Amino acid sequence: MDLQTTVAHTARVYDWYLGGRDNYEADRIAGERTIQVHPTVRIMARQNRDFMLRAVRYLAGQGIDQFLDIGTGIPTEPNLHQAAQEINPTARVLYVDNDPLVLTFARALMAGTPEGRTAYLHADLRQPDSILAAPELTETLDLSKPIAVSVVSILHFVEDSEDPYHAIAKIMDATTSGSYLVITHASGDFGPEMEEVERVYHEAGIRGQMRNRTEVTRFFDGMDWVEPGLTTPHGWRPPIEPPQSMDRKVQMYAGVARKV
Repeated sequence: MDLQTTVAHTARVYDWYLGGRDNYEADRIAGERTIQVHPTVRIMARQNRDFMLRAVRYLAGQGIDQFLDIGTGIPTEPNLHQAAQEINPTARVLYVDNDPLVLTFARALMAGTPEGRTAYLHADLRQPDSILAAPELTETLDLSKPIAVSVVSILHFVEDSEDPYHAIAKIMDATTSGSYLVITHASGDFGPEMEEVERVYHEAGIRGQMRNRTEVTRFFDGMDWVEPGLTTPHGWRPPIEPPQSMDRKVQMYAGVARKV
């Protein structure tokens, strides 16, 4: 297994932002350079993670007991399945990532409750058929029943030339009515810092593309918003009202919507 440790990878850079240890020098260099142009990027990573956990707990509380998490990243407790199974111990989760290093942690991702089930699939969002045709999908999730598709902090690493809109639409088309889509996406709408982050990532060999509010909204076409609609990670059903200054620190959109 070639981990390509001399080239920065999004999952490992994100792990470094969160204070993890499963990263390499190339990842740390990219992370340090990112902090130089966006000093609050670690706050952004934490708020992004907290949003994901709140969204999962909310959906589990609404009766959703199946989750497809695409772009999982390196395990950071609590993981998605722990948040879901905390509400519903029978919840099922399929994790998907294309990083070979994440694959080495699959056992940790599959340590769920005895009543529920967790599984891992090594596949790529940019190739949705590799997810939809995988036996791990049908062995873990029942697509005839509603599921939540979580695509958190990954779409800004997929450029328009790779047709992310088609990928999301195809995956959601495979789900039934009552399913949900959960997305976070970095954006330059909040200030110039994210454009500099994009430049740093490109120089480190990490592809990606910032999108504005209209472009992020397009991923949810034809779906009904869960209140408060498309907002920021810290603005989505927070336990306490965040200060307005947080928007400049967390330059990202977040939203949850239901398939009708």
